[in-house]
Amino acid sequence: MFVLSFLARRLAQGAVIIFLVSLLIFTLLRVMSGNPVRQMVGGMAPDSLVEQIATQMGLRDPIIVQFGRYAAGVVQGDLGRSFVRPANGAATGGANFDDLTRDARAGVGGLILDALPMTLQLAGLALAIALVFSALLGIAAGLRPGGFFDRLAFAVSSVFISIPNFWLGIVLALLLSVKLGWLPAIGYGGFSYTVLPALVLAVELSPVLIRTLSSAVAAQMSEAYVAVGHVRGLSRPRIVAAHALRNASVPLLNLLGVQFSSLLGGVIIVEYIFDYPGLGLLTINAVLQRDFPLIQGIAIVTSAIFVLINILVDLAATTIDPRLEY
Repeated sequence: MFVLSFLARRLAQGAVIIFLVSLLIFTLLRVMSGNPVRQMVGGMAPDSLVEQIATQMGLRDPIIVQFGRYAAGVVQGDLGRSFVRPANGAATGGANFDDLTRDARAGVGGLILDALPMTLQLAGLALAIALVFSALLGIAAGLRPGGFFDRLAFAVSSVFISIPNFWLGIVLALLLSVKLGWLPAIGYGGFSYTVLPALVLAVELSPVLIRTLSSAVAAQMSEAYVAVGHVRGLSRPRIVAAHALRNASVPLLNLLGVQFSSLLGGVIIVEYIFDYPGLGLLTINAVLQRDFPLIQGIAIVTSAIFVLINILVDLAATTIDPRLEY
């Protein structure tokens, strides 16, 4: 019963969040300077033609009318069609003259579904690398506060958090790809193309994970149940593995949910550097081309994923520690 009420409440809250995000993005795109129709017809087209096409597309209707029409489509699963991307996959303006589909525009949902698995793969690998590295260093630091590993964790975190991801991406590409030839760096031709950008993101994620894990473990080791466990004859490794790490995983789990969600929207620079065909690169191109439907669709999908991840994290946290209430 608790799970059902929890899901109903959180899904309702999530629907409100997605609605507000979509309304905000939709409104901001309409009031910003620039005309997306000009991108579609070209700079040499007369203004009368631009206005005619904009009117036919409903872009001259009041914003509330446009949003109502768009929201009705979203509820039915239709995120609209791109303003500039042809359905045949050709570059803008690059279709053959005799191609009867050259005027058809690609569906936003299809474009996002093509790019989303790439970003999920990149974010998942980056989070896995960061979690393994942070666990090894953070647990060791938390078990001996003030010791060597604690000082090492602080030093590593300070260095990692000070490195700009765009600079690190360029340096790793030059070193590991251009000079040593160990890993490919540009585009995507298989899983190996994900490793370099994932390393850059893992370095960016690790400092927060290290400090959170070391603090949580140190706090748990100072709790009374640890001393009671020693009195009862439990070994230190068993206390750490069976009790301390379990309790310390709750704040880490919440942080992982936030970090993974932020990765979906924070991979823009890294994907752009490595020309990685994910949501980040798709977002940059959509913004540069003023592709309003695509920008709106990406915002809705990422906010929906953010809501879903937070619901799953909260459910997992209550499973680990039933005392928690959400």
